[in-house]
Amino acid sequence: MTVRVVVADDQAAIRTGLMMILDSAPDISVVGEAGDGLAAVAMARQTAPDVVLMDIRMPGIDGIEATRRIVGTPDRVCEVLVLTTFDLDEYVDNALAAGAAGFLLKSVDAPSLLAAVRAVARGDGVLAPEVTRRVIARLAPPTRRPQPPAGLGDLTPRETDVLTCLGRGMSNAEIAAALVITEATTKTHVSRVLTKLGLRSRVQAAIAAQDAGLMG
Repeated sequence: MTVRVVVADDQAAIRTGLMMILDSAPDISVVGEAGDGLAAVAMARQTAPDVVLMDIRMPGIDGIEATRRIVGTPDRVCEVLVLTTFDLDEYVDNALAAGAAGFLLKSVDAPSLLAAVRAVARGDGVLAPEVTRRVIARLAPPTRRPQPPAGLGDLTPRETDVLTCLGRGMSNAEIAAALVITEATTKTHVSRVLTKLGLRSRVQAAIAAQDAGLMG
């Protein structure tokens, strides 16, 4: 399977560099590029890629709003992987709240970038190692009173199992192996869990699993 990618960044030189890295992989193909947020949304809707590699600071609407328009609609276009220079908590939180499946810094090396694009295309979440601990600490501090997510009772037993696995940070492949189901079935279950709980990302689902008391 070839992973189809749109690259969105307001700097042409950076777009060119990213596209060269992506096109160097035999299983990844760049199908479009955009220099601002509105163009990114339009290109995503036009080409229906698997992943949009999204910068944050761009003219017009920024990458956060563009992500929200791509992911946060009933006709969810594709997954979004944010790639930015700025390691700011505000950007991380807003990107994940908008529904981004991943957040990386532009200091990432080429092999890690390619691996992240593949992971997001598979339906897995990706966070830069530099921000992972901070995200967990902010979204699930020990002193925060858990609030079981609305819709928890609508999950089937299998979907609850999947939510528990998401709470442990497991990938789709790991969930499939643990529950003895196919990755395609896992992806379907993850999508249904997010929909029923009104969530946009696996990170949000992991926090919901903690709040629901599923982690023991």
